[in-house]
Order: sequence, then structure tokens, then C-alpha cells
Amino acid sequence: MDVQSIKRTFGIIGNDPQLLHAIEIAAQVANTDLTVLITGESGTGKDVFPKIIHQNSARKHGQYFAVNCGAIPEGTIDSELFGHEKGSFTGAIAERKGYFEIANEGTLFLDEVAELPLSTQARLLRVLENGEYIRVGGSKVMKTNVRVVAATNVDLPMAIQKGKFREDLYYRLNTIPIHIPALRERKGDIYLLFRKFASDFAERSHIPPITLTPEAVKVLEDYRWDGNVRQLKNVTEQISIIEQQRTITDTVLERYLPNKVTTALPVLFQREDSKEGLSERDLLYKVLFEMKHDIAELRNTVNELTSHPGGSYIEATPVSIKPVNSEPVIEPDFTEIIPAEEIVHEHHTLPENLSLEQHEIEMIKRALEKHNGKRKDAAKELGISERTLYRKINEFGIK
Repeated sequence: MDVQSIKRTFGIIGNDPQLLHAIEIAAQVANTDLTVLITGESGTGKDVFPKIIHQNSARKHGQYFAVNCGAIPEGTIDSELFGHEKGSFTGAIAERKGYFEIANEGTLFLDEVAELPLSTQARLLRVLENGEYIRVGGSKVMKTNVRVVAATNVDLPMAIQKGKFREDLYYRLNTIPIHIPALRERKGDIYLLFRKFASDFAERSHIPPITLTPEAVKVLEDYRWDGNVRQLKNVTEQISIIEQQRTITDTVLERYLPNKVTTALPVLFQREDSKEGLSERDLLYKVLFEMKHDIAELRNTVNELTSHPGGSYIEATPVSIKPVNSEPVIEPDFTEIIPAEEIVHEHHTLPENLSLEQHEIEMIKRALEKHNGKRKDAAKELGISERTLYRKINEFGIK
């Protein structure tokens, strides 16, 4: 199947050379059993390429399973992938087949593979090398013949340096790399995608499609689109349903595009993977945890000072965190001299969190409400992994 046929079959819009090259590689590697690693930012459409590979391979009549590794709790991921024996853990009332057993002779797509725990990574490496695995709680070595395609939006070489991903697994997965370009890297496709999304939504909703003025097209193409194709589709549908006028000007369009946030905070607060500033929510989240860390250090300092005879004093200095417009956001006035004995004594210690837990719970609740309970989208907005969000939800008892 040629590139144009693949684009029609899977609904891929765009003529960017990088995108076409990625489709060509997927088509060429389909008839082999080589492991493929798909990389690219969130929202670029990485999940389409495993389907291209599967449907153009000799395994197309076999099972195809897509597993979101970041959405499965750490305690059950091994059972989901490799199965378990009856009684192997609490709640294992019967034996269970894992995806590697169910998808035998087919294709298994491991999305967000960087979220796998290190112990599971070791099991995965063994399957990729010789097709062998053992069910959780079992002792029998089992065999599988599965084509594995993995995807991630994480910089795996950086994750290896931080000790979060196995180097040997990276090289085993990265036999055939396919990189999906970010939407801002293929500006010529942005307006094509917008027209497609506007037309599709109009047809489904039985309304006239929206169009853009030339000035609005320029705004559309110059915007960064950190959420890539997924974000563009959401914005297009929002405008289509909310705006009464069918011709959208640049002024109207800009109301639907998140503002580029700049900050007077140190460069340490900037994203490692972006030249843009943090969003207000990201910024608040990071500031709260920095405050928590600073408070813990202050408590330790107070404990050290009060351990010396004669007592000690602490002079608290004003703290000011200001955005670009120079209006203070946080500016507590702690100019008085406070005896350390009044802060920490034998039966009273300085609270470490100062209600930061409540801030955290409230932010998580708001993110979940905004995204209708979708943990993946809420985690992305909060700047944490879905696994971390899942743990926080359980830890705080959030319903």
C-alpha cells in the first residue's frame, strides 16, 4: 500500500515531508517482525502508526491490542501484561491471561512505555529477546509470538540518565525508530487540518462550517500548539459550537488560544522541553512544592538554633513573587523578630505542609472536573504523570 492509500485509509491529513517519511517507514517495516519505537509529543497522533503497521503486516488477521502503560496502576501492570495464577495475590480468585498471551500471533501496542516500572521493564526485555515470560505467581515459562510496537512522548535517553528507564530495553525497543513531527514543525498542514475538523464537526452537528479570515489563518499557523493535533481539533470544535458568526476573525480566534505566559521567576521554573513560560496552574503547582521544601528547611534550621543554650532568634524576611506586570501575587509581611522558642518547643513543631495538601487536592479536583474525569488529560495539565495522579487520587481519597 502506498503512502496516499494509507493516508486515505487511516484519515491522515497533511503533506509535510517529515510526516510522509514517517508513513513510508511504517509501511516498509510492516512486513517484518522488527520492534518499532514511535516518538513524538503528546497529541501528534502516534496511536495511528501501530495500526498502519498491523494492518499492512502478515499479522493483520491476528489480535491487535493497545495498552496505555501510564493508565495502569503499578501494582497490577505485571498482571495485565503477563497474566497471573490463581491465589498469587489478594483478589486473584482465578488465573488470568495477560496481553502477551491474548495477543499471540498478533500485535501489541505499548503506549507511554516510559511509564513502566523498572521491574516490569526487565520482564518486557526478556519477552522481546526470546519470547519468554512467567505469569505473576507462577513458575512455568510460557512462550509468545507477539509483534511489539511502543510509543512515548518522553526523552528516553534523558530518562536513562536519570535511572528511570533501562538502557538495554531502549536499544531493544528502538530497532526501528519512527518520529512523528510536532504540529508547529509542519505549519503547512495546520490550516488543512483546521478545515477538515471544521467540516467534519459541521456535518455531524448539521450546521454551516466555520471559515477563517486571512489574518486568522496567520494567527492559526503562527501559534505554538503545544497540544498538537488534539488541541487544534478541540479548539476548532469549540469555536464551531460557540460562535454564531461563521467567519472567524483573528481577534475571535485569539480568545480560544491559551495565552503565552511569561514570568519574572528564575529560569529554573521554565519547562525543559519548551521555550514558552509555564501556565499559571503549572506555576502555582511548582511554587507550592518549592514553598513546602523551604518550610521543611526552615524547620530544620529552627531545630538547630534552639538546640544551643541561651536561645536564638529568627528574622523572617518578606517574600515577593511577582509576574511581569509587577503586581505582587504573594507578599506576606514577616518583619517582626520572633523568638525561636515561640516557634518550636518540646510539644509543638512548625507544620511542614501549611495546608499545601489542601491546595494539592483542590488543584487535582479542578483538573479532573475540567476534563470530565479523564485522568490522562488532567495529569497533563497538572504537569505530572498519570501514574502519579492515580496515586494522589488514592492517597487523598478523591472521588
